[in-house]
Amino acid sequence: MIKNILALIGAIVLVVGAGAYFKMGSDIQRLDKGALPAYMDMFEKVLKDGDPAKAMMKEFKVDEDVSGDDVKESVYALAEEYNMRVTGYVKMFTKEDAKPDEVKEARIFSLCSLHIAKVFLNHSPYFGGFMPCRIMYIQYGNGDAKLITMDLTLAIHGGYQLGDEMSKLATKVDVAMTEIPERAAKGDF
Repeated sequence: MIKNILALIGAIVLVVGAGAYFKMGSDIQRLDKGALPAYMDMFEKVLKDGDPAKAMMKEFKVDEDVSGDDVKESVYALAEEYNMRVTGYVKMFTKEDAKPDEVKEARIFSLCSLHIAKVFLNHSPYFGGFMPCRIMYIQYGNGDAKLITMDLTLAIHGGYQLGDEMSKLATKVDVAMTEIPERAAKGDF
């Protein structure tokens, strides 16, 4: 009896899957070749942690000897190296009596390449939702700190394939928004 029920469920899944493919097959083929792996990767992260925000971010552990002020100096210096402009900085708060697992200090850095922003806004004004790119500095009461930034994989590969120029520009921003926090977490200049 259980075998028959499982076989029926399997058959239903196959019919629904085949129907979805025939209904959306040509549209799916138009997507960037990295779209489905990117969505699956995000989905796996959501299943693992149950946190969709975490699934869309990259994080870098800040070295113990690197302070929030060191990170600030590093981000400003590195932004210039990567042709990014720091368009905003906010020290959100410091809570001196934070418990070990509670956020003690939070800062936000906003970065942008104005030329690249114009190109992407002309392509789709909805890219404005990703602008400016942000790096979040979080330090906990126990002294642990990390830098968090958006994983741009879905913005780049989640839809139809970008043209060659846009793909090249998007990759430059993705590299910058990975390497700047990665290096700043080590206090690099």
